[in-house]
This record gives sequence, C-alpha cells and structure tokens, in this order.
Amino acid sequence: MIRKAVIPAAGFGTRFLPATKAQPKEMLPVVDTPVIQYVVTEAVQSGITDIIIVIGRGKRAIEEHFDRSLELEAQLEKSGKTAQLQSIRQISEMADIHFVWQREMRGLGDAVYCARHHVGDEPFAVLLGDTIIESATDVPVTRQLADIHDAHDAPVIALQEVPQDHVSRYGIAKGTVPQNGIMELTDLIEKPSPQEAPSNLAVSARYILTPEIFGFIAETQRGKNNEIQLTDAIRSLLQSRPAYGLQFKGKRYDVGNKTDFITTNIDFAMRDPDMHDELSAYIKHLANTL
Repeated sequence: MIRKAVIPAAGFGTRFLPATKAQPKEMLPVVDTPVIQYVVTEAVQSGITDIIIVIGRGKRAIEEHFDRSLELEAQLEKSGKTAQLQSIRQISEMADIHFVWQREMRGLGDAVYCARHHVGDEPFAVLLGDTIIESATDVPVTRQLADIHDAHDAPVIALQEVPQDHVSRYGIAKGTVPQNGIMELTDLIEKPSPQEAPSNLAVSARYILTPEIFGFIAETQRGKNNEIQLTDAIRSLLQSRPAYGLQFKGKRYDVGNKTDFITTNIDFAMRDPDMHDELSAYIKHLANTL
C-alpha cells in the first residue's frame, strides 16, 4: 500500500511571468481552484495520507493555501456562508501535508531527492504539481499505478501517447508491446528527437517509485537543460530491476504552458452549471467572428 507522495512544486514558472513573479504557477487557478489542489485531491483519492510538497523561493503561498486561515473562517462563519466555510476547512484537512525546500533549482530529479529523508525506505508516489490528470474510469491514475506496483513490487510510470512531432518535449518509453495497457520498460529517453524516439509513449507526470531511486538520483549527472533529470535516474534503475509503464486511459492537462492553461480553464468552466450556458454562448459568438 502506497502511503506517501512527493509533489514537486519548486520551479520558477517563467512561462507565466509576470503572473508568477510573486505567486507559484501551481497556485494559478483552474476556474476557482489552484492547480496543485487538484493534484493533492488525486493523491488523497488514491489512498495517500502523507504528502511532501517540494517548494522553493517564492512558494510560501502553497504552504498558506493548505494551512488553516482562522480569520477567514471566522468571517465566513459570521457571514453565514456555511458551504464556503466547509470548503475552506476541507483544504487543510485533506491529508498530512509537509513541506521541504529545494534550495537550488537543479531539476525534477533533484526535487524528488529533496524528499528522501521524509520518504525513508517506503515506495512512494510522485505527482507533478502543475499537471492535472483525469482518469477515464472511477479509479485515479495514481491509484492504478499503485495497484500495479502492489502486484509486481516494482516502479511504475504513467504513459500517454503523444503526436510524433511532440516527443521532443517528454521522456519517451521503450519496452514490450503494452498488454492491457501495461508494458515492461527497457529504456527511457529524455526529450529525444522524433528520429531518435523509440515510441510515442510519453512519461506523463505520475510515478510510483521505490526508495532505491534516491541512490540513482545521487549518481545522476546533469543532463538536458543542465538539470538532474528524473528520467535519467529511472533509466539507470532499469539496469538493476524491472519497471513498468501504464498507458492510462484519461486526459492530461499540462498547465505548464499558456495555451494549455487557457484550454484547461475552458474545459473545466464548461462543466460548471453556473457558467456553462453563458460561456457556451460566448464561445459560439467568438467562433462566428473568426
């Protein structure tokens, strides 16, 4: 049973400047909820009770979001806004949430490494703090990965098909032909060219890792973008033990770039009964002007 999760949320978010000059990109709202709250919710719905969020300079807003706000609670209670009060209190009660600092931005691998003392000798989940993943089933993707880990006692990585001309944006998996969506991995290549890519199955922001990954991260040299890549460490791990990939069914919302952030907000807003009709009318009007 996977009890712990690491959520890296220390990056600068330079694609969203100036909005992210004073607030983390993970706190940017999708409609009315910060991106990272969706990620924490997925972890909790997957049975995880202990969450470590890796933060860096300028990320205090994440800590404050998951802490109680007694003044705000008192004001909502005084105003009789019971539903909003309950919603605010639930945020601080979602899980046992801790924070650890990544003092130098050295990549995703290093961010995960910063959580090693808290993780200890247990297998753990990693969920990227700027990516929402919705499962096509009632079972969250992180829970699906955890179930495969429990069956095989091995690391498991979420995979999703991407267009061939997008493979250079991701870590790409090589392995056996997927059976029931599961493949045994033989290699991972970080951001290959379309000609170098062994498949179009991209590593997709969710992992179940075993604690020996920390030793491999410690030995990993800086790679793409002069960063310690988690993909490179997992690639080394593959030389000593089996690992698996799950080609999950669902949708990934990578809100780390502006276009996907806007389209994610539109998708989520269209599901809101209070916004759907007015927004739908506006989109139709806009389409007629293009």
